[in-house]
Amino acid sequence: MQNKYLQLNDLSAYKIAFHLSNYVWDIVIKWDWFSKKHVGEQFVEAADSISANIAEGFGRYHKKDKIKFYRYSQGSVKESFDWNEKSKVRKLLNDEQSVI
Repeated sequence: MQNKYLQLNDLSAYKIAFHLSNYVWDIVIKWDWFSKKHVGEQFVEAADSISANIAEGFGRYHKKDKIKFYRYSQGSVKESFDWNEKSKVRKLLNDEQSVI
């Protein structure tokens, strides 16, 4: 019997975060220049940072390093929520498009 090592794509949190970041990208890319520049750029970076920090934490050997990056990812979730809410208030997202 062969041992299977846990891979990054085995983590449901990573897969969800990866798909979320691409969903945000697909919406923001259609916005006008001003909205993209001032809200969209921050929203995309925050959403991208969720899966990126999960990936970086997964690649770390020491537990404290892993936890640090997973906490960064958690902070990016909260930041994404903030940009999501601002996008709704500013009529850039409708309720159906809202990611959170």
